[in-house]
Amino acid sequence: MAETFPLGWLCVLPPLLTILLAIVSQRVVVSLVLGIMLAVGLMQTLPATPSQTDWLTNFVYSLCEEHLWKSLVDEDHLRVFAFTSLLGMQVALIHRAGGMQGIVALTMPLARSRRGGQVLTWFLGLVIFIDDYANTLLLGSTMRPVTDRLKISREKLAYLVDSTAAPVSGLALVSTWVATEISTMQIGYTDAGIDIGSDTFGIFIQTIPGRFYILYTLLFVLLCGLMCRDFGPMLQAERRAQRKSAGTTASDDSLHSGPPPRALNAIVPIVLTVAVVVWLLVVTGWQKLGGGEPLPSTIQDWGKLIGQGDTYVSLLYGALAGLLSILLLIRFQKCVDLDGIRAGLVEGFLHVLPAMVILWLAWTLSGLTGNDQLRTGAYVAAQLTELNVAVGWMPTIVFLLASGIAFSTGTSWGTMAIVMPIVIPLVYGLLKSQLGIEPPADHYVLIASIGSVLAGAIFGDHCSPISDTTILSSRSSSCDHIAHVRTQMPYALTVGLVSIVFGTLPAGFGVSSWFILPTGTVALVAILLVVGRDAGARVTGTEDDLTNM
Repeated sequence: MAETFPLGWLCVLPPLLTILLAIVSQRVVVSLVLGIMLAVGLMQTLPATPSQTDWLTNFVYSLCEEHLWKSLVDEDHLRVFAFTSLLGMQVALIHRAGGMQGIVALTMPLARSRRGGQVLTWFLGLVIFIDDYANTLLLGSTMRPVTDRLKISREKLAYLVDSTAAPVSGLALVSTWVATEISTMQIGYTDAGIDIGSDTFGIFIQTIPGRFYILYTLLFVLLCGLMCRDFGPMLQAERRAQRKSAGTTASDDSLHSGPPPRALNAIVPIVLTVAVVVWLLVVTGWQKLGGGEPLPSTIQDWGKLIGQGDTYVSLLYGALAGLLSILLLIRFQKCVDLDGIRAGLVEGFLHVLPAMVILWLAWTLSGLTGNDQLRTGAYVAAQLTELNVAVGWMPTIVFLLASGIAFSTGTSWGTMAIVMPIVIPLVYGLLKSQLGIEPPADHYVLIASIGSVLAGAIFGDHCSPISDTTILSSRSSSCDHIAHVRTQMPYALTVGLVSIVFGTLPAGFGVSSWFILPTGTVALVAILLVVGRDAGARVTGTEDDLTNM
């Protein structure tokens, strides 16, 4: 039975309006509020039992009580707010205790140039693979003094942070993403009538070489750093950063007043935060699986265990442990007085407050466009399924579909939840009808289509100004949010195009990923050589001391 959409194409208007207004006006909060109001207004046109007496009263009640308030007090959202606040306070105190300055001093031998600074940021982004939220907030704040000293623009830092966070978390076998990715695959296979039992993780592994956008993005970030070449708005941002004097690039990071640089004051809280997050993921995952089995012995089983862990609880108490540790270090070292601690806590909270407001509104809009409300993603998917296309084109079509939905809704997780249960039965059915046989559960077109869902969700997320990780990346890097979107989008679109031409298209017709990936790598290098330009001299930390890495 065909799905029905009472609002038809109108369901795409709220996210589309929000995105266009955000890009044109550069006012994200206002754009989100207007998009939410349009979505609520459209919802009021649907047949329902009104709880109030007139349209305006219904509209205000629905806007405030049923959507904004419910999004604000959602248990998982509150935990994210608490985690973000605690981490913001932790970072501010680390600054005041000389921790960030200690990291700068410690890493300067590894980052003596703009090339070294970018590569170091990329490497650290790979190291914090356990969660994309933790990655963005920790990495942006930690590397900001280093990139400022090397005259790397805030826009480039936000790009480095954003383009490693979700890709590495989505690709890692042990991360907070694994459970969502595997569970959506399991639902899709079940809906297709395929019993794969415990083979889901094996199929998950098979999709990794076919997640072209994710792999190419991680590679492109590295290539941009190694080759010191940029193009488009990013090149302009880098040139502006080059024209600034080294003493004017880090003014808003000078949160401490005097303590000597101590890398230990940054390393201990950050390592403790990540360690507690991992430990709690293991504990909560083990409890969810019953708690009676011995701990895993293989990396696949560890991945399943951590994937089942409670992400929000783990992040919350990890951030709390990190905050308490820096408070204890300050207490024993007596490097910050009580007034400085109070000021640091307030400054840290105020620093992340705008990001939390945007997150709240973005979650509200995402809920309104979800399957229980406007059903924007399901509508876009349904329009695609009506097209009668050869099955070999499906990985590319699925990639574009997932990208469009993630761009419109600002959520990669939500996109996977929407698209995966639709794509697996659809592609399996097309294979069965066009091949005339029962295809295997790991048919190459099916594997490539699943990889396209996972990669396309992140691609659309990278391009969307209402994405949570995009918002957090710009905030943690102290970069204007719309400037981050404008500079990152050409890079994301470039990698997305390469992912289609040297990825989903040949993969859909049986070409091995192990042949495709090297050709795509050559294409990325060629693009940077032809289009990219060096933004300027590589800087070692002072305006006159120029060197190559």
